[in-house]
Amino acid sequence: MTGGMLLALALLQAIPAAPPPAGTPQPPATIFAEPAALFIAACDANGDGRVTQPELTACVARSYATAEGAASGSIGYIAYADWAQAWLGDRNALPSPFEVDRDGDNRITLAELQTRFAQFFTRFDRDKDGILTRPELITIRAAAPGERYGIRKKN
Repeated sequence: MTGGMLLALALLQAIPAAPPPAGTPQPPATIFAEPAALFIAACDANGDGRVTQPELTACVARSYATAEGAASGSIGYIAYADWAQAWLGDRNALPSPFEVDRDGDNRITLAELQTRFAQFFTRFDRDKDGILTRPELITIRAAAPGERYGIRKKN
């Protein structure tokens, strides 16, 4: 991102959002992004709004290198939780260390983490073109049956 774009984003965050009118519930969210999808979107190295497998592989390696103990070749589950907090937004965000640790040795290697994110890449790549775009990284769901704008039908 350019410095001007970062400044614009910072200024937008400083503008307080107007609260909804009293008595009007906030509509339920219908667009979601998994923590892994947010991480992948941040791996767009060249700023073109698209993420390739090489960009993701390099990004996972850069982020993994920040984990305590990564220089030894593997990290424990606590270090993985710290990594998840920093890079996925929460210590308990998926993927969990249990699904990443494929050999069950209670340690996570860079290769294991890259393999798990390669699986995410394949799952998110809906058009199978080898490139992830923002629309592929979000999940859109309809409101729950019987709900409209957070208001449930009365029985």
